[in-house]
Amino acid sequence: MLTGLSGSGKGSTLKAFEDLGFYCVDNLPVDLVPTLCDLAVQGGREYQRLVMVVDAREGSSLKQLPALYRRLARRYPLTLVFIEASDEVLLRRFSETRRPHPLSRDQSIRDGIRRERQLMAPIRRVADVVIDTSQFNVHELRQFVADRFQSAEKRPMVISVVSFGYRFGVPTDADLVFDVRFLPNPHFIAELRPYSGREKRVARYVMSFRQSKGFLRRVDDLLAFLIPRYIDEGKSYLTIAFGCTGGRHRSVTLSEAVARQLAGRGYRAKVVHRDINRSMA
Repeated sequence: MLTGLSGSGKGSTLKAFEDLGFYCVDNLPVDLVPTLCDLAVQGGREYQRLVMVVDAREGSSLKQLPALYRRLARRYPLTLVFIEASDEVLLRRFSETRRPHPLSRDQSIRDGIRRERQLMAPIRRVADVVIDTSQFNVHELRQFVADRFQSAEKRPMVISVVSFGYRFGVPTDADLVFDVRFLPNPHFIAELRPYSGREKRVARYVMSFRQSKGFLRRVDDLLAFLIPRYIDEGKSYLTIAFGCTGGRHRSVTLSEAVARQLAGRGYRAKVVHRDINRSMA
């Protein structure tokens, strides 16, 4: 079952499932969900890999979905996937497409997004998988879906290493969060301040301290211990976040270093610098 916020990428996600050979049904009325589940279990091979989309277009009937999902999940091998994105990203997407938000009516798009978040909150709480598409382009989203759902067999873990600034909030989808604000801050070095942690001169400064090397070594040991156990438990994706004050220097350097360590251990890690270009004014 696929649901989520308008503009978050449900359409692109559904197309990715279609490419993987799933039978896909869009905009399914809530009342028909049990019927389709029966068909998937009792029908032929055509319906054994099924995706059904239920979202805000359903209107007031959507309130029934959390209780219905709990009941059906006890009878069927059902997974609820919730797609979302940040308010800023949703606003930009609606602005670019010039489409009205389905819940905005005579109000602003921001009001429509707020109303939909409130409407969808009970459904998000029962979701098995929450995918935040804020940092994905359409190709990365399709690859993520393929890596996560392409087979019932054990899949390679998809790892995201995210740098962020605490002043802009902790990433909501982070599984592991490391605070690196204890390290000396290049922001206070005039010749380093304009550059990000991806620049060699900034990275050299951050990694020149004993505590930086010690921290990196301990994180490497921790991840070497944790990741195989996550994989054994069936976890298919992991988000590791490193935060400093503004998300531009220390967290960026450490994220890049950890991604290289993970690559050295044979893991595929995507690096996302969420706040690297945000103003520190």
